[in-house]
Amino acid sequence: MTDTKLLEGIRIVDMTSVIFGPYATQTLADCGADVIKVEPPTGDQFRSAGKPANNRGMGACHMTLNRGKRSIALDLKDEDDRAVMRDLLATADVFIHNVRAKAVARLGFDYETVREIAPDIVYVHCTGFGSDGPYSPLQAYDDVIQAASGMTSMLPRADDNPAPRFVPAAIADKVSGLHAAYAVLAAIIHQIRTGKGQFVEVPMFESFTHFSLEEHLYGATFDPPVESIVYKRQAEPTRQPFPTADGHVAIVPYTDADWGKLFTVLGEPDFVDNEPYDTPLGRFRNQPGMFTRIAELTPAKTSVEWTELLNEVRIPCMPCRDVADIFEDPHLKATGFFKRREHPSEGGYIEMQPPVRFGVRPDPELGPAPLLDQHGDEIREELARSKAVRRVS
Repeated sequence: MTDTKLLEGIRIVDMTSVIFGPYATQTLADCGADVIKVEPPTGDQFRSAGKPANNRGMGACHMTLNRGKRSIALDLKDEDDRAVMRDLLATADVFIHNVRAKAVARLGFDYETVREIAPDIVYVHCTGFGSDGPYSPLQAYDDVIQAASGMTSMLPRADDNPAPRFVPAAIADKVSGLHAAYAVLAAIIHQIRTGKGQFVEVPMFESFTHFSLEEHLYGATFDPPVESIVYKRQAEPTRQPFPTADGHVAIVPYTDADWGKLFTVLGEPDFVDNEPYDTPLGRFRNQPGMFTRIAELTPAKTSVEWTELLNEVRIPCMPCRDVADIFEDPHLKATGFFKRREHPSEGGYIEMQPPVRFGVRPDPELGPAPLLDQHGDEIREELARSKAVRRVS
């Protein structure tokens, strides 16, 4: 075990806002990078998302997305603050932002200009759409990307309600944020190996479409297509949580051998001996009928009873819980996933631990989310010292 943080010594100047970019940089901050969040004097607009009426501007989403970062407020329309930004970039390994290309160029922080300040910098642009396509000038938010990628057509395929619907989560933002995080890490490795920086573009539309179609390209993977697009198993209307005596459970008979074990536990061991379920191909092609029968049998026991019985024979099964009850999950309690901490200004709050564990630092130090410009003076003093050292050398 070592006291050195995984990304110690890596400075990331973060001029992103809302979820996409901040989720990427929060992941990197969790790994020990020095992430400096550059905000306008009014702050990241997402600071107020989920904000209680009685706190100091630390909205719930800001608390989770910006922990461990340092904040400096700069008005980049002001030349003095632009000079501070240039000094900051001169000390950075990575500059990441989600400002439109033309707007950031007007401010004087496009890639070519920043490369003159820091020739080896990794410059990451989090954008809505790839710069070489017709959508490139358009604004992009999670709902727009879910619509454009076809995600809003997935639920209608699964429940026969034809109305397009959003997945009730900022899924496109967060998936794209993870793409941005690995893009930063790959470019840093390249920088370390070659001494060269580069421009990296992370488009949200392409990132989320790539994520969505990994399985759902399905029959359209081949040219000509061998079957329709969308992976049938995922969109099967009968593949839903099964009702129990007191709730619902998710049961996953994933391999062919699981079907016989499942129906044995359900009390109908002969079910898969009857046509059309008596062959592997018959079971594969007729899963809706099996799912329908499972749903007729599961109300005989409680969710806990089915979970215990099925996991004993290695059939994956878990109760369906309400998200509000997640704090009571025994596994997450045992692993310490949720921790109650005290914020210097906001008081008590719940902090989720990073899901990935590294052997050299199994319990990383996670700093709280910063107040707006909390570290402005501190960062300016660091830059002054850095400039003095450069002048001497």
